[in-house]
Amino acid sequence: MGIYDQGLERNDANFVPLSPVSFVERSAEVFGDLPAVIHGARRYSWAQTRDRSARLAAALRALGVRRNVTVSVMLHNTPEMVEAHYAVPALNAVLNTLNTRLDAPLLAWQMNHCEAQVLVTDREFAPVIGEALRILKYEHGRAPVVIDVCDTEYAGAGDRLGAHEYEALLVAHAPLRKLDGPQDEWDAIAVSYTSGTTGDPKGVVTHHRGAYLNAVCNAATWTMPHFPRYLWTLPMFHCNGWCFPWTVAMLGGTHVCLRGVVAKHILDAMREHAVDHYCAAPIVHNLLLAAPAEQRAGITQKVRGMVAGAAPPASMIEGMAAIGFDITHVYGLTEVYGPAAVAVKRAGWADEDLSEQARLNGRQGVRYPLQEGMTVMDAETMRELPADGEAMGEIMFRGNIVMKGYLKNPKSTAEAFAGGWFHTGDLAVIEPDRYVKIKDRSKDIIISGGENISSIEVEDALYRHPAVLACAVVARPDPKWGETPLAFVELKPGANVTQADLIAHCKGLLASYKAPKEVRFEEIPKTATGKIQKFQLRERARSAQAIE
Repeated sequence: MGIYDQGLERNDANFVPLSPVSFVERSAEVFGDLPAVIHGARRYSWAQTRDRSARLAAALRALGVRRNVTVSVMLHNTPEMVEAHYAVPALNAVLNTLNTRLDAPLLAWQMNHCEAQVLVTDREFAPVIGEALRILKYEHGRAPVVIDVCDTEYAGAGDRLGAHEYEALLVAHAPLRKLDGPQDEWDAIAVSYTSGTTGDPKGVVTHHRGAYLNAVCNAATWTMPHFPRYLWTLPMFHCNGWCFPWTVAMLGGTHVCLRGVVAKHILDAMREHAVDHYCAAPIVHNLLLAAPAEQRAGITQKVRGMVAGAAPPASMIEGMAAIGFDITHVYGLTEVYGPAAVAVKRAGWADEDLSEQARLNGRQGVRYPLQEGMTVMDAETMRELPADGEAMGEIMFRGNIVMKGYLKNPKSTAEAFAGGWFHTGDLAVIEPDRYVKIKDRSKDIIISGGENISSIEVEDALYRHPAVLACAVVARPDPKWGETPLAFVELKPGANVTQADLIAHCKGLLASYKAPKEVRFEEIPKTATGKIQKFQLRERARSAQAIE
């Protein structure tokens, strides 16, 4: 034993397990009088938010919630969703945020899989949750305790499903003395489910240490100041809001809540509450771009947006810059707590023309400062590829901001961590400056006549047409070429363009063989976070081929 191993043990004074719950306690202590939550007519300071969260924690504890017990929530971006992110981890329990667009059978499957003992649900979701609870009871023999949220900003119908009402429950319980967090920072903090496009969805289990570190990374990466005014355009159910519920708490900021994503409501909230930060998928940024200019009038503060969830088209980055919004592009997955890489803007980029700035900012970039590793490897040999912008392999991560694994799924967990790295399934190159650029998801590469076509590259060309609001490109089976690109397109309101126009537009920007052979003007299926559901479009492409 060396001299530095003697009499220098861990103790309560020099070691505390990392947990983002500690941010809430600090902001309540230091910034207790400052605004924490704005939701319609409701306003809560940090002292009040901490009190409400501690009352919720006390109520959940009285219902039997403790370490490793799952609490599911079916909520919009409301104060109750913020409080759940503080109260549930404080009990060392596990938060399961349900996707508000799922159907009853899938909701029931997920709550059964993670063995949810308590469900907190907004009254708006009573029909689908009521059916999910019936399935849970009769098919799985489970009956979680239900707590109903009657949001003051919801005027619609919806039955009460449980024996408890949220506000009454808070009033009935004295707040816990302290929001403690875990004894072990490796303990689970949340379980979030992947989309399940092939087979059952996977439950991604994350831990307190990773959530803490990624919350810090968000602030460092975005150089966020104290007291940001953060607008919830990103659903908090998506990767726990990319850890921003905890980032905002760390900085003593203000959560500006929204029940739904509507361009006018977003812009109104930005104006009324002096919002300076928000996150969203590219489709939401495009909605703001497509909004009438008068709706943006009066927004005089600098607004900073973070974009992820899909590779942003260069036209979107250019467009947001043109209206004065500063966009930062991040990249990640549920398995890495949301964003874990960023296209860090270098000073010299400002000297480039707008098109080149958009190209540089559109890359997935470099790892977050507290993520230990991110690179592009040959998945077979597990060797890093050269930084030449040409050699294509799989993006991989390793470090503290990587999930514990998949719940009850050791086979998928082992596959995901093969070779000591987390395999993302995203295909990319490393450019000479070491920034990573995605070329496609492995399943989205189109192989036409032996040539690889990146669907993202074709989509980027389509987005450069002024009439295109949203687009997605998938492979369509072809008897001669094997596969050819098929484009699905949504047009901006009032826009008029033909298939021939868009194909000619693409041929002006791409090699001819990469241009779509067909364009379909129809609604594109999206998740609640705005991510395009390509698996549905691939099914449409295959179905059409079968009919022909």
